[in-house]
Amino acid sequence: MSEAKNLTMTKKAILVLEDGSVYEGYSFGAETIACGEVVFNTGMTGYQEMLTDPSYAGQILVPTYPLMGNYGINETDFESRQIQVRGLVVREYCLQPSHWQSSTTLHKFLQENGVPGISEIDTRALTRHIRSGGVMMGVISSEMTAEEALKELKASAKYDSIDFVHQVSTEKPYEWQPGKPVIASQSSEPSASCHFKGMGRPKGLAACLSLQAASPRHCEERKRRSNLNMVVVDLGLKYSMLRILSQLGCRVIVVPCTTSAEDVLTLNPDGILLSPGPGNPALLDYIVETVRELLGKKPIMGLGLGQNLMGQALGAKSFKLKFGHHGSYPVRDLATGKVYITAQNHGYAIDADTLKGGLEVSHVNLNDGTVEGLWHRDLLLLSVQYHPEASPGPQDNMYLFESFLEMVEGGQRQR
Repeated sequence: MSEAKNLTMTKKAILVLEDGSVYEGYSFGAETIACGEVVFNTGMTGYQEMLTDPSYAGQILVPTYPLMGNYGINETDFESRQIQVRGLVVREYCLQPSHWQSSTTLHKFLQENGVPGISEIDTRALTRHIRSGGVMMGVISSEMTAEEALKELKASAKYDSIDFVHQVSTEKPYEWQPGKPVIASQSSEPSASCHFKGMGRPKGLAACLSLQAASPRHCEERKRRSNLNMVVVDLGLKYSMLRILSQLGCRVIVVPCTTSAEDVLTLNPDGILLSPGPGNPALLDYIVETVRELLGKKPIMGLGLGQNLMGQALGAKSFKLKFGHHGSYPVRDLATGKVYITAQNHGYAIDADTLKGGLEVSHVNLNDGTVEGLWHRDLLLLSVQYHPEASPGPQDNMYLFESFLEMVEGGQRQR
């Protein structure tokens, strides 16, 4: 109740877009200026996971669901070591959250981490504007005039010109160790228990897997896979990805985005995963070259940005989507004809017309027909543009991790 009394929501703030559009609302969270690419997410829940998803680095997030903060912030639903978004734009902010796991409010969470929010914005009108005009840069401010904010925006670096992967990737390798407590900090060496106040309990798909752990078949699979050494190249990974691999029985080692192919292979991986991540894949030639050297050496799985870089390593090109895919989207698996509802967070996609040399489309987006998955006629690889680890989002796509582990164990292509 104290926060509801103290936060009266009377300090005005504005969101200014690069086309000159101005949206007026009220400030919450940190009272500071935020500049970034403005994107909308169509999911109904999961704002804590969205805020800490590294794929949102450099962006101002606009959830289309009208109420945010109603279940507070808890100690398990973190997907990285810090808030990754530049700012948060909401229709309505809940002053008094109600959830048995809640340990703080959305307002305090943003405030303590220096991230501004703006409420009382017609987020659906804003979303329609972005869908019509395309994704664009924006500024949140409670101090500037619209003219000053637009001037600040014009002087800021464009989203497409910044290598955000280098900013969010771990600084040195670490092994994911479920249940091992660490001191919460801004360290680049998280473990399964590391976040702002502790992150040990399983969640989402990992929680479902934990419930299966007592079955004889699952125990046998975990025992067999305990010898599998999976190396994850951190392009901006979410912790859920590591939780799932660990729950499936694998040993998981995470390496920085700058790790050479030689150093990756020195770790003797049975399989290599290229994680999702933020930003423009055209700026990441140093990672593309590493991927090119790894292809054919070990089975590789690419997720999100990892797919873009895998495709580019094989000669394909990526292009920027008009307003990106952020939220839940239907995707068809072309091999089976099945449709899956997927969790997505990307602004770039592979151009299907540039595929060559045995690389083919495996999944397509049913909303716009864009490429959502790739396979190769000769190489052991599997990739999708979306997030099978979900968090937040639908959990339909766990089978992709199982398919990749079957590829690793059997050396069989999956199409």
